[in-house]
Amino acid sequence: MNGNDPVKPGLRERKRRETRAALSLAAIRLCLQRGWENVTVDDIAAVANVSPRTFRNYFSTKAEAVAAGHLERMLRIADELRVRPADEPLWTAVSHSVASQFETPAQKAPEVNRWRERVRFLFTEPAIHGEVLKANEAAQGELAKAIAERTGAKGKNPLYPHLLAAVVTAVVGVVGERWMRGGPSGSIVPLLQEAFDLLAAEFTENKARPTKNKRLLNN
Repeated sequence: MNGNDPVKPGLRERKRRETRAALSLAAIRLCLQRGWENVTVDDIAAVANVSPRTFRNYFSTKAEAVAAGHLERMLRIADELRVRPADEPLWTAVSHSVASQFETPAQKAPEVNRWRERVRFLFTEPAIHGEVLKANEAAQGELAKAIAERTGAKGKNPLYPHLLAAVVTAVVGVVGERWMRGGPSGSIVPLLQEAFDLLAAEFTENKARPTKNKRLLNN
């Protein structure tokens, strides 16, 4: 466990996230089965066994519901980072935290293929692009908090956790696009690990270099 004694989400927040994730999964599955234009909020609510009013307590639109699956995955990266070993190098901890959320499920081929289809849909459906960007922004803030807790960066260099969180979300997006172009027939995890290894090497190399803009970073 991380020695910084991170604050875990409360029971109420966990239940809310679980409900959002279940509604999002129902929305994605329906859209994959019927096509984006052929799915309504009422359809999603019916499949999830809730009322349309309950659905709207969580989401304003169908696109927001679908993108919530991506948001939840990105939030779990922050959750995982908070419980990585305290003595683990930061980039190693970040890499493992991200990879844990994109591991192909250890199940039979049909279920693995469905999982890949859901991930591909989140990366490629134009109608939800704006909501995915919003999800990245929301998750980025939580990831920055987790990085600050881990590094003790609060008050010392408040820009650093936010910069690193932005890098992490950017890596997920860039690697996801490349993975899409390649099939996707295999796991995305090796590509993610390669990207983080490159970044870790670059950041380590630059540690010894003087920072010309210290005033900017510390303000």
